[in-house]
Amino acid sequence: MRQPNRLLFSTCVETFFSILAILQIAGGLYLLWEGIQWLLYVRGRLQTDPGFYAPRTAVICPCKGMEPGLERNLVSLCEFNHQNYEVFFVLASENDAAYSLVKRVAAASRVKATVIIAGKPENCSEKVNNLRTVVEQLEPEFEVLAFADSDGRPGRAWLHHLVAPLTDARIGATTTMRWFIPNKNNFATALLAAWNASVVTMLGGHGRNFCWGGGTAIRRAVFEQIGMLDVWQQAFSDDYSLTRRLEHMQRPIVFLPECLTPSYAETEFEGLLEFTNRQVLITRVYRHKMWAAAFATHFLYCLTVVLGVVVMLQLMIATRPAFHVVTLLVLPLLLAAIRGAIRVLGATEALPGAKAEILGQSWIYIVLGLVVPFLYLVNFVCSLFGKRVRWRGIEYELVSADQTRVLTK
Repeated sequence: MRQPNRLLFSTCVETFFSILAILQIAGGLYLLWEGIQWLLYVRGRLQTDPGFYAPRTAVICPCKGMEPGLERNLVSLCEFNHQNYEVFFVLASENDAAYSLVKRVAAASRVKATVIIAGKPENCSEKVNNLRTVVEQLEPEFEVLAFADSDGRPGRAWLHHLVAPLTDARIGATTTMRWFIPNKNNFATALLAAWNASVVTMLGGHGRNFCWGGGTAIRRAVFEQIGMLDVWQQAFSDDYSLTRRLEHMQRPIVFLPECLTPSYAETEFEGLLEFTNRQVLITRVYRHKMWAAAFATHFLYCLTVVLGVVVMLQLMIATRPAFHVVTLLVLPLLLAAIRGAIRVLGATEALPGAKAEILGQSWIYIVLGLVVPFLYLVNFVCSLFGKRVRWRGIEYELVSADQTRVLTK
């Protein structure tokens, strides 16, 4: 390429980068404003009196295999200060590696805890089959269903805060979200924690909330009214399918940051990619519009950063001024870092017991948050090719939001 053409090409790339950077800065300012609103919502909820509503509640926790801190996680489900509840641990098989541990926790529980064997799934995920089996066996006096995950470690007030807002019969469900705390000093675990942190601020005091299966409560009457047992017969995702039905019935989902659930994570890169790819593929199948918008957002962010670095290096090599390019490159990153700091601040206030741990690892949520969009971009690209996922040793094909094929028998 001759020199004039090369200069013209370089100028065009620089102009294109400047346009993208300005759009990123504008979007970053908007997201920063939303982050501030999220923090104000968190603080408002933390000062809210939950009230005295304490109906008969079934806490349902599906389990599969051994995982770090499993016993302590399960014990925490048996220690809530909610006086009117029972715990139901459910596994697919007595041959599960965690079965003896689950039995031991249930036997030592101060509240009634039951272990249920659900069997293998046929046209749904194993987790969904586990949940369906328990709900079908529940006695009529249980008014509220509360779903928990075995990798979470909620505090003693968690269940009361999760259930209490359901005194308002207009609410479809209450939900919260996990906050990963790295339990292993490696890059993959740190990146997983940063990846998940960005999801937390998607929930708030608005009408775009979605249920999270590790912390959702719903009146049993509402659960039956929206026909969830029928929906779960062929569903892969327990929480997204519940979200879709509540949205269809125009029932609001209330996010409760006071129930934010710490989860002590350990993973390697293989597990990181399996988990993140699965979550994004599920989103593509169940919430395609949200998936498409997020894909575009992360792609443009990554394109802007890469172009900014290329243009900056070109200018430096040509010994031309690069201050304006550096400024346009740094500002979106700075805004993203501030949003990460806001998330950390909100998480420490919602989880005072884990404040020291979260602050000690705050760089993960702030600094690594700047490169998380690149991981998301990998997830989005992977989700374009096929609909097969592997979850806890079982392979599935997500044919559609209403049809699941179990490939591992």
